[in-house]
Amino acid sequence: MNPHWLLPVDGSPAALRAVEYAVHEALAATSPPAITVLSVQTALPSDITRFISSEVVHDYHRESGEAALASARAKLAAAGLAYAIDVLVGEVAPTIADFAREHGCTLIVMGSRGLGSVAGILLGSITTRVVHLSDLPVVVVK
Repeated sequence: MNPHWLLPVDGSPAALRAVEYAVHEALAATSPPAITVLSVQTALPSDITRFISSEVVHDYHRESGEAALASARAKLAAAGLAYAIDVLVGEVAPTIADFAREHGCTLIVMGSRGLGSVAGILLGSITTRVVHLSDLPVVVVK
């Protein structure tokens, strides 16, 4: 099986450190991995989305996701590594674990602290939840 690494990012310094680690490891690998950079946007509360068109909500999630991906994309492009990107909306940790499983990823590389969400603060670290939800190896970069 060819290696396929998932790099969940949120635009935070911790996420960028994880990308830098992945770049270093990918460049050192004998067989470069396929890399997917993922931004998961938390859904807006229904009391807000009731008053905003679905098109505006979609644009908001897309723009927020693109902003979160920007630094990671720049690092990977500067290193000359090929990568795919995806922006999803949902509960962050389960969405990351599900994406990795559904797309045949072999490794998840993520930062130890990100911007997170209110749910992340209340329920614990998103990274910790991904470690518990995924059967894949998870490299946590400090």
